[in-house]
Amino acid sequence: MSASSHIILGIDPGSIIMGYAIVTANGNTIELLKMDVLKLAAYKDAYQRLQIIHSEVCNLIQTHRPTMFAIEAPFFGKNVQSMLKLGRAQGVAIAAAMQAAIPVTEYSPKKIKQSVTGNGNATKEQVFKMLQHIIQFEEKPHFFDATDALAVALCHHYSTSSPVSNNKKTVKGWKDFIVQNPGRLKTPSAP
Repeated sequence: MSASSHIILGIDPGSIIMGYAIVTANGNTIELLKMDVLKLAAYKDAYQRLQIIHSEVCNLIQTHRPTMFAIEAPFFGKNVQSMLKLGRAQGVAIAAAMQAAIPVTEYSPKKIKQSVTGNGNATKEQVFKMLQHIIQFEEKPHFFDATDALAVALCHHYSTSSPVSNNKKTVKGWKDFIVQNPGRLKTPSAP
């Protein structure tokens, strides 16, 4: 792997189905290494699901040694319980990446669709078709969660390799966040 190439792990978080994709990116060359889903519906205990998500992300990291980690941010829906479950699933996946000291970047669903298709309101089918065109893979996954994860990885590649990108700093932990954002630290006021 050359100095300019990266292995990107993209995650589409979910508490029932989590999509993941691993790509190597070197300039304009993107190669799909693995794309699949983790199915969790068989596990009724929510905490067991979270443990499995964490364990699987750790296994993916150990096996593929990604240098970058990108994840889809939760969308704001009306069902608060669904949002909490999704946020927890996202949190344990992020924790696995941070534990391995891999920089984490989060993207909104609209930003991901925009970067892949040019349309922030694209359907999952449109994203899938564009990904097939860009990366040249034939198989159609049984779940769009896998191709959504691939779109997350591709979005991250585009965002970090673009000459016009803002080179946003990534955070490797709370200490790093505090160092990069001293003005956001709030101290409690004395009584």
